[in-house]
Amino acid sequence: MSEGNGKLIVFSAPSGSGKTTIVQHLLRQEELKLDFSISATSREPRGDEVNGKDYYFLSLEDFKRKIKAEEFLEWEEVYRDNFYGTLKSEIERIWSEGKNVIFDIDVVGGLDIKNIYPEKTLAVFVKPPSIEELKIRLKKRKTETPDKINMRVAKASIELATAPQFDFIIENNNLEVALEEAYQLVANYIGVNVEK
Repeated sequence: MSEGNGKLIVFSAPSGSGKTTIVQHLLRQEELKLDFSISATSREPRGDEVNGKDYYFLSLEDFKRKIKAEEFLEWEEVYRDNFYGTLKSEIERIWSEGKNVIFDIDVVGGLDIKNIYPEKTLAVFVKPPSIEELKIRLKKRKTETPDKINMRVAKASIELATAPQFDFIIENNNLEVALEEAYQLVANYIGVNVEK
């Protein structure tokens, strides 16, 4: 994989912590020269998700074929037959445009990327104020069954234990503060002057 000068910025967190909101905010800051790494998944689209914009939706067979062909930088079977991964071609596409890659990715994938590119990766963990607050946020989404929510909450407890392995932890108690903290971290990492 050709490396170029691009950097990798990883945002990981339990589902419902606010990482997607933070990543979307950072993508709107043109001076950061960020582009979103679209993950591939074997799950079905939810709501109004669009293939090639939200995810690359692959069949289970196609996903497994790409694993065998070593087309993924990292991949994980998050739930049974429910795969997520980062295609190497996605990173190359962004670096070839002279941009830095930003990830909204689960903790295992985030740590995998940091281990593969330790010198080029800023890994940030977004922490919810509490497990109770996380459950409230997941319920408010109204996108998942109570069983799915309970599964995500159980997984969140395990994911929270990985936080110390990341470069920085942002506690998302107040979204405005978390957005500013994330901006400062990324701007400093990629060398953008942040006089505001």
